[in-house]
Amino acid sequence: MSRRQYPQAGPTIPRRLAATDSARLPLFGRDPNPRPAAKETQSRTSANRISRMRARCLLCFFLTAGAMSAAACRSPEQRQVAVVSADDIAWLEAEARRQLAGCVIEARDGTPLYTPDGQGHYAALWTRDFAYMVENAHDLIPADRVRRGILYLLAGQREDGCIPDRVQADGLAVYSAGPLGKPLGDPPTDNSQFMVKLVADYVRATGDLDFFRGVAGKLVRAMDFAPRSRDGLVTIDPARPHSPYGFTDTIAKTGELLFSSLLYWEASRRLASLFEKAGDAARGGEFEARAASIERNLVSLWDEKVGMFMAASVDCRQIDIWGNAYAVYAGFPLGPKRERIIHYLAGNYSRVIYRGQVRHLPEPEVWGKTLIPVAPETYQNGAYWGTASGWIAFALKERRPDLAALLIRALITDYKRRGAYECVNAGYEKLRDYVVSVVNPLGALRRMSLERDD
Repeated sequence: MSRRQYPQAGPTIPRRLAATDSARLPLFGRDPNPRPAAKETQSRTSANRISRMRARCLLCFFLTAGAMSAAACRSPEQRQVAVVSADDIAWLEAEARRQLAGCVIEARDGTPLYTPDGQGHYAALWTRDFAYMVENAHDLIPADRVRRGILYLLAGQREDGCIPDRVQADGLAVYSAGPLGKPLGDPPTDNSQFMVKLVADYVRATGDLDFFRGVAGKLVRAMDFAPRSRDGLVTIDPARPHSPYGFTDTIAKTGELLFSSLLYWEASRRLASLFEKAGDAARGGEFEARAASIERNLVSLWDEKVGMFMAASVDCRQIDIWGNAYAVYAGFPLGPKRERIIHYLAGNYSRVIYRGQVRHLPEPEVWGKTLIPVAPETYQNGAYWGTASGWIAFALKERRPDLAALLIRALITDYKRRGAYECVNAGYEKLRDYVVSVVNPLGALRRMSLERDD
């Protein structure tokens, strides 16, 4: 059972909504009956894998050589401009509008729910997916719908502070990854942080500090619920493995965690800023201290020989491609480690990028331990995702703008030809019209364009 391929119980079939409350939009020619979620090829022979690697390496060599030759004739400013084009951003914005319009269903109480895909496969409001949509495309979602979505999720918060992983259209809050009745252990370690980010992005877009004041207590309880070590890092007890960051929720990372700790650092800083703006500097200082603890202690996950952070301190102590790229993207204080991460990503481009999309681990590695069986080279155990493409491009843009441009070009070309899937590999494509695969790169490209203009 792969991530979020869970049966969705409920007495009614949710009604699909339009992009606005006043008008129903067509489904852009798609079959209104959901098609199978994926066409999956589980077997991978050694010969096919080697052939794919050779073909991709040759392609990357020739394309990169051409890009580098052209870049060598330009000034640094011209090389930077070449990374992101207005046409790229315009295409992603149009595709994001289409996908956001096609993913909305109506909850029983009338709340518009922005589900993860336009196929009706993950038919619920998922905290982290919605947070990514609002973070990267808030201007494409009516503010009132964002507000209602936040309240819909917070209505499902448990007394102990746990934020739902998802809330179904019938109002049922589900806290752990896995199918109903068969959870993958305790709740994932990221939903508290994503809820804070959701509220912070809503307030940043609307200036509605009164909304923050009304939910601040719930956010504090959520952050207190997240399991943390004595050093302030988010952690999972090796004796009780469960889902970590949701885009690896089938992977049994244990000990102190990279990605969830980065999210906790980010959420703590944003919560501190909100409290200070709301006139509660003392509470803001508490969360600044939590962020500072992570800044001091994340080094425990650093591998000096490799020059990268590891995903976890116990099980799955392996190179976390997404986590390292996100550390750069989020502005975590890395010092000289930043250059080493960028150097690794550039030097291992062909091992982590395919069709402009990103593997969790460098090829041919797979995770050392999973919570459920996940075939190698599929899903979270070796497939390539658009979710993280913008973070990689952002990390590469300063030192290797040629590779950043190559990645963006490959990603958009693939989306235009085949569509935006949840994840892909050679002979494998899972769930078309996956919204985060579009909005996350859009947010990164917009940011890169603004920083270039500045």
